Amino acid sequence: MIPHDLLAWYDANARLLPWRAPPGTPPPDPYRVWLSEIMLQQTTVATVRPRFETFVTRWPTVAALAAADEVEVMAAWAGLGYYSRARNLIACACTVVTDHAGRFPDTEDGLRALPGIGSYTAAAIAAIAFGRRAVVVDGNVERVVSRLFAIDTPLPAAKPLIRAAAETITPATRAGDFAQAMMDLGTAICTPRNPKCLLCPLRTACRAHALGTPDAFPVKPRKIAKPQRYGTIFWLERDGQVLLVRRPPRGLLGGMRALPTGPWSDSPPAFADPPARANWRVLDGTVTHVFTHFRLDLALAVAHADAHEPPADGAWWPIAEIESAGLPTVFAKAARAIGRTR
Repeated sequence: MIPHDLLAWYDANARLLPWRAPPGTPPPDPYRVWLSEIMLQQTTVATVRPRFETFVTRWPTVAALAAADEVEVMAAWAGLGYYSRARNLIACACTVVTDHAGRFPDTEDGLRALPGIGSYTAAAIAAIAFGRRAVVVDGNVERVVSRLFAIDTPLPAAKPLIRAAAETITPATRAGDFAQAMMDLGTAICTPRNPKCLLCPLRTACRAHALGTPDAFPVKPRKIAKPQRYGTIFWLERDGQVLLVRRPPRGLLGGMRALPTGPWSDSPPAFADPPARANWRVLDGTVTHVFTHFRLDLALAVAHADAHEPPADGAWWPIAEIESAGLPTVFAKAARAIGRTR
């Protein structure tokens, strides 16, 4: 009953997304499904849509992406966050081309063996791109299933229970449409707050609706405050250009173009590790950015250099073209804040 009712709703209400095939039609290009799933990890559809279009225009096939300049791919990824995904994107494309003759494996096991593809992504690609029956559980599906079955175990301990419940309602046919229908239901109807239960095609089967407490599910653990860190971003300017550096290949924001920065520590580090001797001036105010595991407050230090050779991992970049540098969000925020004071 649940698959039938949900798919009937999806046939009439499916979102039009550039990586999807219309309901009931043959599966879409696996490359586009894979690319969208990697981009959508912890990132909204509204943010991903224009970036996806840019990627498939520049690199329309997995072979084209495998042959791309890594620096250009990383720059195109800027703003999507979680930059290890971009590095794995390149590694996965290369593996598909070199080890699989340019074709993605069509099973969950085969997909999981590729760089950057975990259990959820493998299930999503197998179902959506290849029509395989797979249990696909993202955050939206987690919420829908926890309400359908009134699973009152707190997260993350509830995850195996939610997956087991999802297994019982996943159909053998139209698996890709079913997975995407669950995602759309969670986005449009079964929302985190104030779910639209009267519009839900599954309300008669929903135990949380019957209890009158859909907002109580899923049961979430108590929030823990993120650790606080501090740092300084350095803006060194010369003849209408600003010094940019390449961050180390490993670690947070690895391999990305960035403004120079000192250490990120538990207390303000002041002028630790500036990129050059200069008459540094600290601006009023700071830039704040929240990463997955910590909150970062950055002081902004600016200076002019009459003559200065960039470090080996750096280059002078036209300030007027700073938006095209592909800076990660935290550095783009700093550049905009500094630009308002210039």
